[in-house]
Amino acid sequence: MLQTGFSSAALPADGTLALLVSEDGPRPASFTAADSATGGALTRAVEASSFRFTRGRTCMLLAPGGGFDRIVLVGLGKAAEIGVRVVETASAAAVKALGTLAEAAWVAADAVPSELLAHVAHGAALEAYRFDRYQTRPAEESRWRLEEITILAPDAGQAAAWTDLSAVTRGICLARDLVSEPANVLRPPEFAARIEDLRDLGVEVEILDRDAMADLGFGALLGVAQASDAPPRTVIMRWNGGEADAAPLAFIGKGVTFDSGGISIKPAAGMEEMKTDMAGAAAVVGLMAALAGRGARVNVVGAVGLVENMLAGNAQRPGDVVRTLSGQTVEVINTDAEGRLVLADVLWYVQGRFKPRLMVDLATLTGAIVVSLGHGHAGLFSNDDALAGHLLAAGEETGELLWRMPLSDSYREQIKSDIADLKNVGGRPAGAITAAKFLEYFVNDVPWAHLDIAGTAWAKKGVPCTPKGASGFGVRLLDQFVREYHE
Repeated sequence: MLQTGFSSAALPADGTLALLVSEDGPRPASFTAADSATGGALTRAVEASSFRFTRGRTCMLLAPGGGFDRIVLVGLGKAAEIGVRVVETASAAAVKALGTLAEAAWVAADAVPSELLAHVAHGAALEAYRFDRYQTRPAEESRWRLEEITILAPDAGQAAAWTDLSAVTRGICLARDLVSEPANVLRPPEFAARIEDLRDLGVEVEILDRDAMADLGFGALLGVAQASDAPPRTVIMRWNGGEADAAPLAFIGKGVTFDSGGISIKPAAGMEEMKTDMAGAAAVVGLMAALAGRGARVNVVGAVGLVENMLAGNAQRPGDVVRTLSGQTVEVINTDAEGRLVLADVLWYVQGRFKPRLMVDLATLTGAIVVSLGHGHAGLFSNDDALAGHLLAAGEETGELLWRMPLSDSYREQIKSDIADLKNVGGRPAGAITAAKFLEYFVNDVPWAHLDIAGTAWAKKGVPCTPKGASGFGVRLLDQFVREYHE
């Protein structure tokens, strides 16, 4: 992760500098000082290019004088509208402009309100994220060089705020790392082993292997996993930061480390993206790291079901019937609708063992949600209006947007089976809704929400704070949800 520090010192005498400047009002002291040091080069550049300091816009000056090798001007937009998202977007723009040009940089942020300075670091670190561990010879012109920034501001006493927010940043980067790993590396046992690293943060980690799940009755999850030579795992994480007798919050993630579709095999085109079918589990792991890293004052259970959905002579077949942990039976119509089978057992197990106050599951569950919402929003389904409202609000605050979808009982008919209690698909109409309706059978009366993140877990095109690739969607959203409503 990008190394980040704060300083109340004056501008440096040389090096690489980014200046965050609002569109209106007087120029900040950092701009005036840098302009003077460079003999008015900043003013001339702004006037010559008719540059306006609108949100996220940049202007690069090479060798402007005064000892600086380069200065980048970054717009904050109108001063009255400067908020969290504006600051993070501007910081991301600065880092993007400098990322391949310098190993270290100064960021002058005296135009940013002091209570938002930690978000300068947050936006910079998220934008600087790269997953390049398998690139042995990256092209020089595209090689990311920036490793360190120092944020300059009159009130640099942001250590506590950044310590708190940096834990969330690390959680997001952890989730991105997990989703980015190739499926031949991050198979279920390896995924479980990496989760064990959370013990260093004080998280209790318990791993259920195939035999333990068979003894418990995880018939749906094990049916998905039966054709893979990589044994499945269910991993339970516990963070006990609240009162000893307080019921926990529960977050459950789908962790299909590779989804071939099974016998209902997927088309070859794009199948490599199915390494990301564990993004829900990655988000839960990242969230647990964030909560523990900042010492959240709440009890939380995180649970992930980790499987591969593969083909072999013993693969689950369309038409098979499995008995879930709940005792309900499911006719498997399509083996590519496997995530809901994994979640069915884990949801039932978590609510029965831990008696949580609420449950939220995250899953790259359906292509239908992408058809419905594209890549701008994740789908939200819930049996509780208050819970749904809090999640929607947290999404608005963090920019990880949700859109509530219907969950009425009229959709039950589509997933009734002729030979079992349920079938795992209900046809093409309302595919994301019937998938959520299936999950609802395994949550009883617990306040519950299902987030279908199939369209938001992977960015095909980078946006500020989210470079192309794994987004880490859900970590920041759920951390804000916990912070705002349950601490």
